[in-house]
Amino acid sequence: MHNTPPASRRRFFRTSAGMGAVLAAATSTGASGASTPPHAAVRVRSGFVAGPSTYYEVLEPVAKTRKPPMVLIHGGAHTGSCYMATADGRPGWAPFFAAQGYQVVVPDWAGTGRSGYIPYDDLSGETVVKGLGKVLATLDRPAIVMTHSMSGPFGWKLLELFGDRIVSLVAIAPGGPANVSAPTEFLSSTSDDVEVRLAPGAPVLKLSRKLPFVAEPGWATKKLVGSSTRFPREHLDSYLASLTVIPPRLLLERVNYENSAPRVTDPSGYKGKRVALIMGTNDADHTAAIDKPIVDWLNDIGARAEFIPLGDRGIQGNGHMMMMESNSDQLAAGIAAWLQTGKFSASAS
Repeated sequence: MHNTPPASRRRFFRTSAGMGAVLAAATSTGASGASTPPHAAVRVRSGFVAGPSTYYEVLEPVAKTRKPPMVLIHGGAHTGSCYMATADGRPGWAPFFAAQGYQVVVPDWAGTGRSGYIPYDDLSGETVVKGLGKVLATLDRPAIVMTHSMSGPFGWKLLELFGDRIVSLVAIAPGGPANVSAPTEFLSSTSDDVEVRLAPGAPVLKLSRKLPFVAEPGWATKKLVGSSTRFPREHLDSYLASLTVIPPRLLLERVNYENSAPRVTDPSGYKGKRVALIMGTNDADHTAAIDKPIVDWLNDIGARAEFIPLGDRGIQGNGHMMMMESNSDQLAAGIAAWLQTGKFSASAS
């Protein structure tokens, strides 16, 4: 039986008071509980681009800095709220990086969350990438892009198509591009459904061609939390309540049905770009055998990519949703160090 927190994270973030509380906490503690950073005062605003409709929130230090903006892109079954607060209600990565002097931009995918409805037949990865590219175009300088999980393929396409607007990319347990991704076993296909097996020995997964995929509790607990020892399970119910559906076409692309997964065809935009791929120790879908080939491919096409398995840095127990886990500040501090010095460095926790 899970303890139910007094309010869900979603309800909390619908109020300006809730956001203000998070920012106040973030700017008073700083990195991993350290003293207040020099650019602590943060303001919040929202924005919207059309064609396709894409909503985003901006957290920015009042005192201007020379740091590039950061665009934090959520994964499947989530919205940008996953970067706003952790599962146990602490300030998330967006407030953390804003308190470090970064202008932080947190979009919802086109067709998801506050970006509004797009008919499922029209909602492809290409559509999402187009909207994210328009968000990048609103910024006054090239940005750091962070992706997670199912948005990994969007990041690879963004770097290809909008490389002049991106200075570096941080990929958290990302899906790979079709250039590298392991093949999916397709078992059957009808006009309504597709049955697939994502890996040898994995259970059969039935995906609808027409209806969105619902992140029901059993699936979400196994896939998104799994064997993590860092996820605060006493807040599992609140976290599960924050999840949303995955549009059907996006999920079919993710499993590369009929070779529909995003593929990088012109790698020229990757030349010299810094990329970090970060992987936890307790994420069954992300092992060195799966993720290291992505880094090798990145380096082969001219990027300056680094593979960062957290276990090699002495950090144990993180699962798929590391930005929401108990050591989220420690990991954010490591990412901030990598961005500033080229070395992922995080104190033990």
